[in-house]
Amino acid sequence: MIHLIDVCKSYRTKSGDRVILHPTTLTIPTDRAVAILGRNGAGKSTLLRMLSGMEPPDFGSIEKRASLSWPIGAGGIDAKMTGRQNTRFIAGLCGVDKGYAVDFVETFAELGPYMDEQVRVYSAGMRSRLSFGISLAVEFDCYLVDEGIGAGDRWFREKCLSAFEERRRRSGLLMVSHNPSTVKSYCEMGLVLYKGHLVGFSNLGDAIRFYENAN
Repeated sequence: MIHLIDVCKSYRTKSGDRVILHPTTLTIPTDRAVAILGRNGAGKSTLLRMLSGMEPPDFGSIEKRASLSWPIGAGGIDAKMTGRQNTRFIAGLCGVDKGYAVDFVETFAELGPYMDEQVRVYSAGMRSRLSFGISLAVEFDCYLVDEGIGAGDRWFREKCLSAFEERRRRSGLLMVSHNPSTVKSYCEMGLVLYKGHLVGFSNLGDAIRFYENAN
């Protein structure tokens, strides 16, 4: 479980404070597939970074009783290091055998010789594939995904979906997206981030209907 206790977040802008999340107390299950829907600019990625521990809230606390991945598709990779170096470094931090992690990522991400190139020369899709591969090489109770799973051609996206279907047998998923059709493939329940409020629904269909009618 992830417990948000009176958590709030805002940013100061030239036009005034922009509220990402009003004071919120909420529990998010980490053994289910949960969508967080929100319009572009609503603060979904900021919320995901807070849940992962990459960014602190302004006030309140977030208690986690499960191991969470970093946000897949939203960074966490050092652009000055090669794909291989990133894999070995993260595996070491997470207590995973480095040789196993490198073999897994090389096979899964299909980066070929780019495994030994600096990530700064990667395309956005290649970065996502590296991040996704490293994440699957480490066992987490719940995977955090920013906007979608997989990148590249249709065959690779289907490979990613298959991998997550297998991992979902023992892990949860928390995915943020602005696109209802994306989360329909993966999630079973939903939250909607709307005007700084996080509204929860036990049924994904109810969350999508609220999201689509909330303007």
